[in-house]
Amino acid sequence: MSTEVRKAVILARGLGTRMRRQDPRAAVDARQARIAETGMKAMIPIGRPFMDYLLSALADSGYREACLVIGPEHQAVRDYYDREVKPTRIRVDYAIQQRPLGTADAVAAAEAFAGNERFLVINSDNFYPPEALEELRKLESAGLAGFERTSLVRQGNLALERVMQFPILRIDAKGELVDLLEGPEREVSAADSSDTFVSMNCWLFSPKIFAACRAIQPAASGELEIPTAVRYAIQVLQERFRVIPVRKGVLDLSTRGDIPTVAGLLAAQEARL
Repeated sequence: MSTEVRKAVILARGLGTRMRRQDPRAAVDARQARIAETGMKAMIPIGRPFMDYLLSALADSGYREACLVIGPEHQAVRDYYDREVKPTRIRVDYAIQQRPLGTADAVAAAEAFAGNERFLVINSDNFYPPEALEELRKLESAGLAGFERTSLVRQGNLALERVMQFPILRIDAKGELVDLLEGPEREVSAADSSDTFVSMNCWLFSPKIFAACRAIQPAASGELEIPTAVRYAIQVLQERFRVIPVRKGVLDLSTRGDIPTVAGLLAAQEARL
């Protein structure tokens, strides 16, 4: 297995249900509204498509190949990167997730791209601190970014109510992930230090994750989810995930109301592909 992490997978297949909803408070232009209607959040123009900023940050962080997990209906995304932009700093590839069956199913769609190498996985509607992406790339094991909840609220555009919905990380004394607490399990004691950090789907996986994705059953939502696959990898496959603590904000582009705020926060950010 290669020790140098070069590859990143961006999960861009989601339905974008919240983005499709009309938001009378959202000051968006006609082109932004038109793309929002498609649910393809990563292609909403913030000066240029939001995805461009993600790819630029990956290139800045040392990644050389990116795989966009998209649906069969997203040919416009391929046309944009293959015919219009033609990135030179990072090679763009694609994996097709035939149906939106969950985040673990989306990861599994990228197996041919990843091969026998470790690879980063991120959401397409989040702009993560490039420093966190680079730290994950330098790990010698599987891992994830653990985001401090207070920093997400203070330094990004996420409201506390939204942050409180993210899985809480249980971390052992060695800095390794023990479990992800979801649903009622999130109601843990405020004195528990593991309550400080949450997951925002910023992972460094080894090829073991594909066996986990194939082995799990759908969650109550009916979807195959990354936390379920990670638990299987830890408990059955003996995978170890090093947690990188991150005390910075993340920009979240989930709803139309997020568009003006994210555009303002990214105004000084240059996207170089």
